[in-house]
Amino acid sequence: MKNILKLAVLFLTTSLFAQAGHIMQGVGSVNMSMGGAATAQPLDISGALQWNPAAISVFDSKIINFDIGAFFSSPELSSTVPEFNPNTGQPTGNFYSGTTKDDRGVSPMPALAYVYGKEGSKHTFGVSAFGISGFGVTFPQSNSNPINMPQPNGFGHIESDYMLLQIGFAWAYELTNELSIGVQPTINYAALELAPNPTANPNASGYPVSDKASAIGYGAQFGVFYNSPSGFKLGASYKTPQKFDDLKFKNTYLNNSTSENAFNMDYPSILSFGLGYSTGDVDLAVDYRFVDYENTNGFAEKGWTPTYSVAGFGWKNINILSVGLQYKGIEKLPLRVGYTYSSNPIDSELAFFSIPATAVIKNAFQFGTSYPVTDNFKLNGVFHYGTSGGETSGPILNPAFISAYPPYGSIPGSEVSYKMTTSMVMLGLTYTFSK
Repeated sequence: MKNILKLAVLFLTTSLFAQAGHIMQGVGSVNMSMGGAATAQPLDISGALQWNPAAISVFDSKIINFDIGAFFSSPELSSTVPEFNPNTGQPTGNFYSGTTKDDRGVSPMPALAYVYGKEGSKHTFGVSAFGISGFGVTFPQSNSNPINMPQPNGFGHIESDYMLLQIGFAWAYELTNELSIGVQPTINYAALELAPNPTANPNASGYPVSDKASAIGYGAQFGVFYNSPSGFKLGASYKTPQKFDDLKFKNTYLNNSTSENAFNMDYPSILSFGLGYSTGDVDLAVDYRFVDYENTNGFAEKGWTPTYSVAGFGWKNINILSVGLQYKGIEKLPLRVGYTYSSNPIDSELAFFSIPATAVIKNAFQFGTSYPVTDNFKLNGVFHYGTSGGETSGPILNPAFISAYPPYGSIPGSEVSYKMTTSMVMLGLTYTFSK
């Protein structure tokens, strides 16, 4: 199973970037252009499969979607530390500051979905392969930014690459003409690479660089969807925590010694509620999501272990609001606009632990459209722009300072901060098979 999923990962993606915590705000061109809102407004199969499996009951044909996007991000990492007198060990009153820009470049974002529906049948089936989570940074080593100074004074070159591919198998059943239920078992493949690897114990030369570790996870999603004759729609879904095996790293230190360590990082549960309304030329969608990081392995834990490795991110639960509007008054050219708001999961006093995962976007704006080439074949597109809405900042932490500055060893007068903007262009193909 792991080998099959690895092949799927190689085919679908190389790296992914999230917008709300480490969660993708939407999947595919249509769903992204609606701000990710689809729990009660299934405009396309990808959005329905991602946010509410019950909603695929509205499709009564065989439909396939494939989307591919080019994602650009521009994180900036800044830090400040006080200067100390080397003879007395006391602060001089001067501060040393610098900023490093990410140089990762462009990353692909794909999505693949298929739904099998039949007119007159109460059953609808679907299968999907989505990159639903990811983060990554590439901050080069620098002598002008304290946090990127060579180890052991700083962390040197900081690089992370995390992705999560989810394969889902959905089934929806129409209880009545208006009410449907759905269930979707999920299989997940996650991979993480860290340089340096703070989940490993440091030695005299500092923290090691890891290889790419992978793990398999399992979970499910349940949904309910109500489609009233008046045009109002309601939806709700619950995605269970996706439970993973341990990520097992093989590490190499600067002095060429090696070690191995394990780290467990699950995917949080997500509770979604949606409201939709369709009338004439207008489709409106509003989604609210609650993401439970505080009860998720790898995110609930915080601080240092007794051996100076990082116990976890220490993230807070977040709220996500997605709003989308589609206007169909222009023949063969529906226009869509979407907005997504996400609260920040990172506590300021723990901001230091999330340097490898800075892709937290507070406000995201999308504009998209579609064009039917034939009765069966349609092109979709979206442009996205996101901003972190300011800096996430907090003190620089050092486990050696815990006794003097509990509980995390914050260095007095120090600060680490990061901010970013994102942009993306995505194109998609939808093919509806003849009945």
